[in-house]
Amino acid sequence: MEKKKIKERKEVFKTDAGIVINRSYHSQAQEQPGKFPFTRGVHEAGYRSRLWTMRQYAGFSTAEESNKRYHYLLKQGTTGLSVAFDLPTQIGYDSDHDFAEGEVGKVGVAIDSIRDMELLFEGIPLEKISTSMTINATAFILLALYVGVAKKQNADIRLLSGTVQNDILKEYAARGTYIYPPKPSMKIITDIFEYCSMELPKWNTISVSGYHIREAGSDAVQELAFTLANGKAYLKAAIDAGLDINVFAKRISFFFNAHNNFFEEVAKFRAARRMWAKMTKELGATEPRAQKLRFHTQTGGSTLTAQQPLNNITRVTMQALSAVLGGTQSLHTNGYDEALALPTEQAARIALRSQQVIAFESGVTDTVDPLAGSYFVEQLTDQVESAAEKYIEKIDVMGGAVSAIEAGYIQEEIARSAYQYQKDIESQEKIIVGVNSFAVEENLNPDLLRIDDSIRILQSEKLKQLKQNRDNVAVQEHLSKLSQQAKDGLNIMPTVIQAVEAEVTLGEISDSLRRIFGEYQG
Repeated sequence: MEKKKIKERKEVFKTDAGIVINRSYHSQAQEQPGKFPFTRGVHEAGYRSRLWTMRQYAGFSTAEESNKRYHYLLKQGTTGLSVAFDLPTQIGYDSDHDFAEGEVGKVGVAIDSIRDMELLFEGIPLEKISTSMTINATAFILLALYVGVAKKQNADIRLLSGTVQNDILKEYAARGTYIYPPKPSMKIITDIFEYCSMELPKWNTISVSGYHIREAGSDAVQELAFTLANGKAYLKAAIDAGLDINVFAKRISFFFNAHNNFFEEVAKFRAARRMWAKMTKELGATEPRAQKLRFHTQTGGSTLTAQQPLNNITRVTMQALSAVLGGTQSLHTNGYDEALALPTEQAARIALRSQQVIAFESGVTDTVDPLAGSYFVEQLTDQVESAAEKYIEKIDVMGGAVSAIEAGYIQEEIARSAYQYQKDIESQEKIIVGVNSFAVEENLNPDLLRIDDSIRILQSEKLKQLKQNRDNVAVQEHLSKLSQQAKDGLNIMPTVIQAVEAEVTLGEISDSLRRIFGEYQG
């Protein structure tokens, strides 16, 4: 059979001096790009065929304000949206709930109902844009809202592409925005797997997240190990639910952090692909697409400094480059001012421009895995893999990631690493430019983006109007049906979609399941 020609972005890739660049460079003994175990990348042509998706994480205040930022970013060249939700939305409370006071619209956009979701994506055709939603405990509700809005746009929902983070295990281990205990939470996750395998074939149903594990204080090896251990738990849960690993594993993606130790980060990304390929194969995956680890990367939020904030532009660029050389499929670069506040439009634009300079000016995208064959990078990839495997072996002995989290093992390991990192900074064993070395006197009054508490008043008024004008009898019928299905262990996704289309709120759905499953007391 004649081999299908790979479509590339241009006919010939050359250096500035006119030297022709090959698609990849390797010896016969080396692993090949696009081939098991995918150490050198999941695509044979790398970025020569397609660049990574350039995302900017955005969401603040009201849906209307966030929508303006999305349109701005799309005009600047962003190729995918990445949505941040406020804390009440993340933990299943409507904006008018007592627990939401002081948090509405602060760290992301407030979404209470399908009306908010419509405003969030007004003027943005959901069939044509890839959307990543950083949401976990309420991921099933936000996905239902997204589907509901797409249907209102008369979109073919089978064409919807994007990701819900939907990684509840790392919430128990590192971040804390959980609602229900682990077992019912895992059941909801497998409900999403099953629903999307039938109705949303292009949607990534989970983004197993190392990002927040790293932000909580882990090192690179721990980030890799604990993330893949969580991924393994999701694979086993789906298999136990009767799902075909060759189907659902294709829709699993990952979310990693990019920190400052440049070569360690590149090695981490390369090792991750190799480890996941072996792991999925051992669990029964036979199709190459089900063995491929695809991942989004965000530059390290915890590495940003409030002191000399413009230094963060350099940090972010270096981190972004490590992600690109590591073969990321999607990338978000942080704004230089994010240690101080939500990013301004200027900071978001500079962060995006950093990606574009790497993509179009640096030449690093012209060949696949350009660091392959480096004695240092290859050895470091092996060493990172070996160290991460030791952690995973310990977790397997404990009964898997859920048991390790319930025993507090993963949390304790992250805390130990975070403590050591802080000690190294205080002793100047680790230099942070502008913080514990090379400090200057500063008297800065930067132009920061501020969110005031009036947002809660606006959202509460919207909720009042919605509840007055909707069919409240139908709302109660939907909630009653949802509760019964949750008790019976049925897939709740179709009913949740029907509920949000009937204007049942996020908080009402969350509360109905709280009464069935209870709340996790970590």
